[in-house]
Amino acid sequence: MPQAAHRSSVNAPDYTSSPSVERLYCDHHDWLHDWLRHRLGNAADAADLAHDAFVRLIVKPAPRGFASFGEARGYLRAMAQGMCVNLWHRREIEQAWLDTLSAHAQPYAPSAEHQVIVLQALQEIGAMLLDLPAKAGRAFLLATVCKMSDKEVAQELGVSTRMVRKYVAQAMLRCMQLQARQALAERHG
Repeated sequence: MPQAAHRSSVNAPDYTSSPSVERLYCDHHDWLHDWLRHRLGNAADAADLAHDAFVRLIVKPAPRGFASFGEARGYLRAMAQGMCVNLWHRREIEQAWLDTLSAHAQPYAPSAEHQVIVLQALQEIGAMLLDLPAKAGRAFLLATVCKMSDKEVAQELGVSTRMVRKYVAQAMLRCMQLQARQALAERHG
């Protein structure tokens, strides 16, 4: 067997049957951690996200499994990229909240407990908005935060006012579902 072919078969295990999470971890963890460390510029965040990626595979396995070593890496890279975006989004929300707090005079600063509650709520709303189609999330923000009229939002997004109302209603429904889940959790928690 030519040496180059032998080396690639040693580096890329045969995935003729869908590998276990343990095998995926052994084959890809170090690579994923290095990829995340390079992407995030922080070894601690990279370790956390690499760990979370494999926990996700345990909780929710890939629907079709993996036919090849490269397919497994592609899936892990795509998942990790989404996790990076979520991390950056959470940090932007936290920074915006800290900036808002620092703009207020000290006597008006909320308690540490209240700050945590507000940050969690902002992160949940941010995650909810990211789960919506992009135009729906943007329409909701423009209408509620920027106080734009349906007509103004429609012009901004290049859609009809009817579509704006549909987008805002979709986001409001998600907000109400989020609120209902929180109320249930408080009752049962």
